[in-house]
Amino acid sequence: MKIGERGQVTIPKNIRDKYGLMPYIEVEFELKETGVLIKKKSLHSSPVEQVYGILKKKDSTDNYIEAIRGR
Repeated sequence: MKIGERGQVTIPKNIRDKYGLMPYIEVEFELKETGVLIKKKSLHSSPVEQVYGILKKKDSTDNYIEAIRGR
């Protein structure tokens, strides 16, 4: 495998399938002593994931939305 003119490489299909590397999945590059590690970006780095569930509401989301809309 070679790095293309624009710095791109093609990840073989069997590796993409095995590790769930679908189109538009974000990846991270980690520098190691022996080379570069490519891995899927962690879900924990998402700002939404960091605050999910912080509001311990007892009611359902649908009821909350209806209430704030004044219905």
